[in-house]
Amino acid sequence: MLAGLLFLAQVTSAQIKPDSTIFTSKVLVAAHRGDWRNAPENSLQAFENAVRLGVDIIELDLALTRDSVVVIMHDTTIDRTTNGSGKPEQYTLAELKKLRLKNGMGHLTKHTIPTLKEAMLLLKDRAWVNLDKSYPYFKEAYAILKETGTLEQAIFKANVDYNTLYERYGSFIHEIVYMPVINATKLEALDIIKEYKQKLKPYSFEITGFDIDTLAILNQANTITANGARIWMNALWPSNSGGHDDDKAVEEHKPDEAWGWLIDHGATIIQTDRLKELLEYLREKRLHR
Repeated sequence: MLAGLLFLAQVTSAQIKPDSTIFTSKVLVAAHRGDWRNAPENSLQAFENAVRLGVDIIELDLALTRDSVVVIMHDTTIDRTTNGSGKPEQYTLAELKKLRLKNGMGHLTKHTIPTLKEAMLLLKDRAWVNLDKSYPYFKEAYAILKETGTLEQAIFKANVDYNTLYERYGSFIHEIVYMPVINATKLEALDIIKEYKQKLKPYSFEITGFDIDTLAILNQANTITANGARIWMNALWPSNSGGHDDDKAVEEHKPDEAWGWLIDHGATIIQTDRLKELLEYLREKRLHR
């Protein structure tokens, strides 16, 4: 099962653990909204393209229709990415399926807005799935993952502290794979991490939101990864990576100063918009299968 991905170190909490046969690469590649440069973002085709390239994780975004179906949509409205307008929750699934997704140039394609169920069936046993914008829909997403037999390959996430998470979802959080999103600029960031490690022991922490690279938390990789936790970093744009982003790697031809810097500061999962180039870089360094 998922033989092409990296094994995540065992953690000792009661939280659900990733399948122990999952990963083989030292650094994982997460595809931001799939391969959106060659297919509409958050489309099944974008996800299929990314998996065929060899990525380990597909990042996608959740929304809910008027008839309570979980669909994949990043924005709060469908205006930018489809030929419709308004919010997803104003439409039934049948109504949304009549619309067409736009490509990166704004032209209509044959592709439609996928449901989470469609995405999970496509990706089952092929890649991990990062459920962004999922915090309001944990229970709905959980039901779909159980139905499709994909619970152990999906990552739930939220930018909240442990107490806020527990107040909303209680012991349910021990039944999922969960990753706290940590804003590196917060003075209490390390305290939030330490509390999570004590009370939940998540398999990974997403360290994000830093536009400078001298923050103290960026030198705390050993503290964060103690007891098997992983570090997820984003190379999408400079303000999320202290300037060590995809464009520096590709357009400025400085991958060691971009992706290499993230790896040197503890990243074992990198989210990217430059899938092919990052995979090639990691393979050259023998960090990816």
